[in-house]
Amino acid sequence: MLAILDYGAGNQTSVRRALDFVGVPSVVTADPEEIFRSQGLIFPGVGAAGQAMRHLRATGLDRTLADWVAQGRPLLGLCLGCQILLEHSEENDTPTLGLIPGRSRRFDPALREEDGAPIAIPHMGWNALRRRRPSPLFAGIAPEAEFYFVHGYYVEVAPEYELAVTYYGREFCSVLGRDGLWATQFHVEKSGPAGLRLLANFCRYCGERADAE
Repeated sequence: MLAILDYGAGNQTSVRRALDFVGVPSVVTADPEEIFRSQGLIFPGVGAAGQAMRHLRATGLDRTLADWVAQGRPLLGLCLGCQILLEHSEENDTPTLGLIPGRSRRFDPALREEDGAPIAIPHMGWNALRRRRPSPLFAGIAPEAEFYFVHGYYVEVAPEYELAVTYYGREFCSVLGRDGLWATQFHVEKSGPAGLRLLANFCRYCGERADAE
């Protein structure tokens, strides 16, 4: 069983449908006891960093996330959930969870596409990854696979946390983390077969960790 964190930030239902598709039972929950009974936690999100952090702090879910990570339990952040795992977001000038060193920054409107046209903000649509480091998340996924992005901010992390990068007017980190604590800037649940495979890889990791304990 996986938990999908319910903190009023959007796309939990679509993540649950994706888990149903790959055959993994899940629950959408804000109950810490239910979360800690699960094998892994998915931290999705759409919307604004400031509003999300206010909700997390008001409900105590920021502490739940910190405790989960401190115990070394598997977590996958998605989109906004990726950005607010870091220390600060330029969106609403918001201090964020600080579970991974780094910051979320706004795309500069002066950035240009490869053909010289100004980029559109938000970055919306399909784009590829360039892998920087191996990860269990990438098992069975073709290097040229594309994933679906919708975001106006991007993350900056230390090089040791960069697992893959993507180009949109500039190169930015699109998959980050370390074994057991990962996040993607794209929406795995909207990324077709490649996204579902990445999600299944995370679920497999969670099951193997649980079996080993």
